[in-house]
Order: sequence, then C-alpha cells, then structure tokens
Amino acid sequence: MMHELPFNIVDAQGMMWAFQYGIPEFQKMSRKTIRNDCIAIYEAEKKCLKALLRSVGKISLTTDMWRSNHQVAEYMVITGHFIDAGWKLQKRVLSFVKVPAPRRGVDVADAIFKCLKSWGIDEKVFSISVDNASYNDSCLKTLKENLSCDSRLVLDGALFHVRCCAHILNLLVQDGLKEIKDVIYNIRESVKYINHNDSRLKKICDVVEQKHLKERKLVIDCPTRWNSTFDMISCALKFKTVFASYKDKEPHYNYAPSNEDWEKVEKVCRLLHVFSLATHVISGSEYPTANLYLAEVARVKDAIDKASEDEDHFMREMVAPMKIKFDKYWGD
Repeated sequence: MMHELPFNIVDAQGMMWAFQYGIPEFQKMSRKTIRNDCIAIYEAEKKCLKALLRSVGKISLTTDMWRSNHQVAEYMVITGHFIDAGWKLQKRVLSFVKVPAPRRGVDVADAIFKCLKSWGIDEKVFSISVDNASYNDSCLKTLKENLSCDSRLVLDGALFHVRCCAHILNLLVQDGLKEIKDVIYNIRESVKYINHNDSRLKKICDVVEQKHLKERKLVIDCPTRWNSTFDMISCALKFKTVFASYKDKEPHYNYAPSNEDWEKVEKVCRLLHVFSLATHVISGSEYPTANLYLAEVARVKDAIDKASEDEDHFMREMVAPMKIKFDKYWGD
C-alpha cells in the first residue's frame, strides 16, 4: 500500500524468498487474502473515524486533484480538518475518488456532497478550501446551495468558499516571472548543458575551485512550480561569476546571462524570498494557519508596493501584473 504496488506482488518468487529467509515459518498468502486484509483494515479504520466525527462540532475541508505515477487517471482527494476534544488539530482523508474528465463544477459538487453524506458531516461543514481552477467556482456555488437546504452555514456561507492562499501566491509569482522568462530560460538551459556529462561538470568544478566558492552544485527546476524556479535562480546567482569564465572554456556554451541579467535576478530573488517565506508558513499542515496567513499576505503586499515604486523600470514592470492579481483576490 505504501508504494502503490499491485496485490499480485505477493506472487513474486523473490518477494517470498525474502520473507521466508527472514521468517522461516512464514506461509505464503494469496493476493485475494492480502486484498481482503487491506479492506478489513480500511473498514475498521472507517468505523473508528465515523465515531470520532460524531463528536466534532465543525469541520473544514480541502480538496485537490491527485495523479498517480502508475496511471493516467486523476483522483479527487477530500481532506477533513477539525479540532478534537483535546484541542489538537486533526486531519483525515475522507474521500479518494476518480472524477472523469471533463470535470464540470456540478460533477465535482456532487462527488463532495456524496462524501459528506456518507460520513454524516453534511451539517457540520464550516468552509472548503480549493485552488482557483474555473470549475471550482461553479462547484462551490452548487455545493453551497445544496448544503444551505439542510443546514445553516456560518454567516450564511460568507466564509464557505476559501481560495487557497498558496495557490494565489503561485499565480502572482508566475505573472511576475514572465518578465524575466528569457533570463530564466538561459539559466535553466545552462544547468542542463553543464549537467549533461562528466566532462562539462569537471570544467565547471575547476572554475568553481579557482573562484574559491563554497557552493558546488547547480539545481534544475520544475517549470510549473515557482518555488523550484526560485531555488534554481537563487542557487545560480551564487555562481554568476562562474558562468562567464565557463563560457571562455566551453566554446559551444551560449546561455551565459549578462551582467544586466544577473542584476535583474538579484532583485527578483529579494522579492521572491518574501513569497517563499510566506508560502512556507501558510503551507504548514501540522499547525493551524488561519491565524497566520493574514500577516503573511500583508507582508507580501508591502513587498509588492515597495517594488512598484522601485527606481528600476524593470521591477515596476514586473510587479504591475502581480499587483493587479493581488487586488483581484485580496483587494477588499
């Protein structure tokens, strides 16, 4: 279960040899027995959780899509967050269902409503946090109407639909990074070029030693995750003197950023550092974040406002779309 392996793994001869070597009295079990044992554990845990949820006053939900590494299918995960009798923050996965494409808001709302009914918590929902996918607006509107028929939502549902703060920060940063997409491309391609083979790595290591730098390793980003792009460019910034020298040693290397580019990267990294700290705080799952996010959002707003008055035209251009997006979601 931990590694998403199929039940027929118990038919693998090597697996059985390993078990029997460690435990000589081990008896082989069929995949059907293993499957039934897993389902029995699931049903027992579900029964315990239902009993626990009966004692919960209010519960908040988060929902997101999850894609398996072994399948093309996507699943919707619904997680419940609540405070238990001992005033401890608890979270439990309540649903893990396939919602086939195209996912319309009404289909997602129906799946969530069925989940709430099955757990008997449809009258206890306080809020639902979702990302900013377009279907989520219609989904939450439909769900709010359905729940309002059976129960009275807090403040008539004014707090029901919560937009994921971390996702909004991601949208803000992605808008801003478009202004230096060419520089980011050059840094990304530089890292790919250098990491391509041992010969190139050896040359860059020689330059690093000559420059007496402590850093030894460049990192590549995942382009859809802004924080990994931030890690990549902030790491590359430490090597800015290395890239120019490396270009002299490697005639086929054509991606070295200019001094002007590095000045832009330096300013961008200072701004994104604020976003990175905020994202780290509000993405915590082991502690409540509702009491923390407002201060972080205010810190982000302060950083954007200061950058919008920067003497550098480039910075003003960069934060303009970020400011528009910020006001769209948090202007009020």
